[in-house]
Amino acid sequence: MQNYTYLQTQLAVNGVATVSLNRPKLHNAFDEILIAELTECLQTLEAMPEVRLVILRAEGNSFSAGADLNWMQRMAKYSEAENFKDAMNLAELMKTLNFLKKPTLAMVQGAAFGGGVGLVACCDVVVATENASFCLSEVKLGLIPAVISPYVIAAIGERAARRYFLTAERFDVYAAQRLGLVHEVVSDAAALQAKTDELIKILLQNSPNAVVAAKDLIYAVSAAKIDEALIAETARRIAQMRASEQGKQGLSAFLEKRKPDWVVA
Repeated sequence: MQNYTYLQTQLAVNGVATVSLNRPKLHNAFDEILIAELTECLQTLEAMPEVRLVILRAEGNSFSAGADLNWMQRMAKYSEAENFKDAMNLAELMKTLNFLKKPTLAMVQGAAFGGGVGLVACCDVVVATENASFCLSEVKLGLIPAVISPYVIAAIGERAARRYFLTAERFDVYAAQRLGLVHEVVSDAAALQAKTDELIKILLQNSPNAVVAAKDLIYAVSAAKIDEALIAETARRIAQMRASEQGKQGLSAFLEKRKPDWVVA
């Protein structure tokens, strides 16, 4: 896989791609280079048919401290038009991660602030260590968590957002779990890897095409009104999957009590 300035990437033989934020001395803070590289990396992985799952993790003691101070100093000198262009680059990263066709799993340790919370909210499954903490700190700097807001609010709900967007309080991993931002809490780095390996094994038992379709189904249904059009659309989607090659193979394998071809041992 391609070499990056602020990322480490690895593709395993089982189709699991691991992307590591690699600015540990700066707590994996965002700047325009990291944003561009992570966006490009995710788009590349999405286009690779051999990739079945994307793991997002970080080197060092923090997941991501949000915006890099030097980057923020440069932004402070930008015009509104230049700031809009810059913000759209971050918005493109969040959109790319959130709507990635492949399932995504975040491994979170230490602090996730600002845009780091956005990355977490955009992933499908999140495992975090007990020392993980979260903060939407933008209002302390006279800013707002704008481009990450659709994904964070979808993860934690409007009511929680009305507190944490406005107070900029730091909250621990158990609060994050109660809010729905984190799915699993583990004790330390070793347990984080063990739980991730367990979830990888579970995810790789499932039809790759069905996983993609299930993820798209969530987007289509979650904000939709339940009416005749939506009911027909859901019927169309399951009919399409039943008639697909993997749908037929999965049913045959179940009835014949054997594993389908996509299962990774």
